[in-house]
Amino acid sequence: MSVSKAEIGRRMRRFTETCRASGLKLTHQRMEVFRELAGTEDHPDAETIYKSVSRRVPAISRDTVYRTLATLEEEGLVRKAEILANRGRYDANMDRHHHFVCTECGLVRDFYSEALDELPIPKSIGTLGRVESTHVQLRGICSSCARGKR
Repeated sequence: MSVSKAEIGRRMRRFTETCRASGLKLTHQRMEVFRELAGTEDHPDAETIYKSVSRRVPAISRDTVYRTLATLEEEGLVRKAEILANRGRYDANMDRHHHFVCTECGLVRDFYSEALDELPIPKSIGTLGRVESTHVQLRGICSSCARGKR
């Protein structure tokens, strides 16, 4: 699923501003890895990102893609989510949102819910540590799988 050009532009501007503010070089390879994530809502894994970017930048290595993703995550430009089977999937949407995950085909889609955003944190969590963020993941069968199309 693609993202609007306006949203890609917003994400790319945030990427550029964050890199400049942190002193991170704006290399062509970094930009292409981030652009790949900024233009999709599919939450690709590192290997999928590598395959897509390497079509545009044949000289890029897997190692560069993996290191770039780790750097982007450290800088708060992408999030890594262990969605299914401990396979890290990446997301450039840094707005507060949640995920629907199809347990049949692995489809991941963002959704927004003020009700879920406002869920109270149980007091007992305080004994475990300090909560810095929350994320709700709903698992089920997507419409396509339910219709038998996947």
